Amino acid sequence: MKADYQIIDTVTGLEKIARILEREKTIAVDLEADSMFHFKEKVCLIQVAAKNRSIVIDPLQIKDLSSLKSLFAGHDIQKIFHGADYDVRSLYRDFNIEINNLFDTELACRFLGIKETGLEAVLKKFFNINLDKKYQKKDWSKRPLPQEMIDYAARDVIHLVSLAEILEKELDRKGRLSWVHEECDYLSKVRPALSDGEPLFLKFKGAGRLKPRSLAILEALLQFRTKVAGKKDKPLFKIIGNNALMKITLARPATLRRLKGTKALSNRQISIYGNALVKTMNAAIKIPEDKLPVYPRKKAPVLSQRVSERVKELKKWRNKKAKELEVDSAIICNNALITSIAVLNPSNSNSLETIKNMKNWQKKEFGKEIIEILKKIK
Repeated sequence: MKADYQIIDTVTGLEKIARILEREKTIAVDLEADSMFHFKEKVCLIQVAAKNRSIVIDPLQIKDLSSLKSLFAGHDIQKIFHGADYDVRSLYRDFNIEINNLFDTELACRFLGIKETGLEAVLKKFFNINLDKKYQKKDWSKRPLPQEMIDYAARDVIHLVSLAEILEKELDRKGRLSWVHEECDYLSKVRPALSDGEPLFLKFKGAGRLKPRSLAILEALLQFRTKVAGKKDKPLFKIIGNNALMKITLARPATLRRLKGTKALSNRQISIYGNALVKTMNAAIKIPEDKLPVYPRKKAPVLSQRVSERVKELKKWRNKKAKELEVDSAIICNNALITSIAVLNPSNSNSLETIKNMKNWQKKEFGKEIIEILKKIK
């Protein structure tokens, strides 16, 4: 079924549609990107839907998206996303677009205690719509895009306005709408992570278990892979997978024959990268001891018996409250926040203000209960 939408692929067309959309009270937004196919991912389509119109914007054809900035930054128009974290970061990274008055339907579902919060499951639950996700992992950077892929992208966003209305009503009925609004405000301010020249192993699962020499080898291999991926404009996993890199790091094969013996790589990968990998690894093996990296470790603070008792009682309260409200316990209060509360031991509402990672809605809804629990602990 072909979706009814308008394609925008010129600066003039974008400026015109932006002016039209600025008259709306609510718009829904979704993105398609190419992270599965390129070294540096980018936004390839922006889908926008209002009550009576659906638009597909092609940012690869339009070199100037500045006319969207005021639309997204404006406080008068509500912007609806489903799972907004990635989209918020991507729009800021690629176009310096900031978002205000955001409403995340995925987050709203979690605050209502809905177990399956993926868009496919949610649309099935509320509208009995079966969302076909077969194009989700396709290369959205290709031009021209097949018509059926554009149709898919347009359909992905058209139900979000109606979904948001249903969820907001239910949240309001349960007295949780202000909770979600505050969480969405925080979510709208997330930004892409900056590498700042940090070692690549810091974002590699399992690196923290390695000794300095192995860490140096892993870092050298990661740097090699990144360099190759950049040159070939391919995602890292399409060069060499993480499991293979860790296997090679632990085996430390000093020759091509030994590298083949690890069975970490395919014959094709061996033929393309084998010699370079062995050379890279042998160079890392020769790094002087005093130059080897050490994995930075943040020592968890040793909690006193009193603080540990507070943590125990707060978790007991949190789990009971979550059961009453039929939501995941982390929604009420995650473990990091519980520890902060236990350490600071607030005795009144004013002292709750010293807990930086506690949201206003948590203070308002649960502050008194938390203080009473803490007072009862001897």
